This record gives sequence, structure tokens and C-alpha cells, in this order.
Amino acid sequence: MYILTVAGKENDGAYSVKDIEGNQILYLFVEEDDATRYAMMLEEDQDYPEMNVIEVEDEVMIKTCETHDYNYTVITSDDIVIPPNIEHDFI
Repeated sequence: MYILTVAGKENDGAYSVKDIEGNQILYLFVEEDDATRYAMMLEEDQDYPEMNVIEVEDEVMIKTCETHDYNYTVITSDDIVIPPNIEHDFI
């Protein structure tokens, strides 16, 4: 799996989005290409700083999210996600 971080600030947290209820959702991408495309959309369309795609171990990342009560979603190659026009944050 892959997560997104701001380049140079990998230790400061991972990219997440707020859902309509205000909950932070961490995106876990199954495919590196999908994570890279999403990062490019953030940088080009949303004026984000340069993003890095970081590979993480599936089970470890999911267990970490569940242990710390972080919301997450797994983005597969069958999913279509575009950057939201709402606030973002890092967890």
C-alpha cells in the first residue's frame, strides 16, 4: 500500500481528507500509480506542495490506524478518487 506525504516532511504525517461529517480519512492506495496520479492532481489542481508517495506495509498500516482509532479507506485500482474542494489535513 501507499500513502501520500508532503515532500521533505514525511515524518510530520500523512495526507488525509475530511468527509462531509468532519472526520479525517487517511487514503491508503493499493497501487503506486494511483497514488502518484492523485498526488499530481493535488499539486496541479489544488496548489499543494510537492507530494511524496511512500510505500507502507498493508497489515502494519491498517493495524496502526485501528489502534489509534484513525479512519482510513483503501483505494483500489477500481476506485476513482479526485481531490475534494474541502479542507485537508495530515494525521
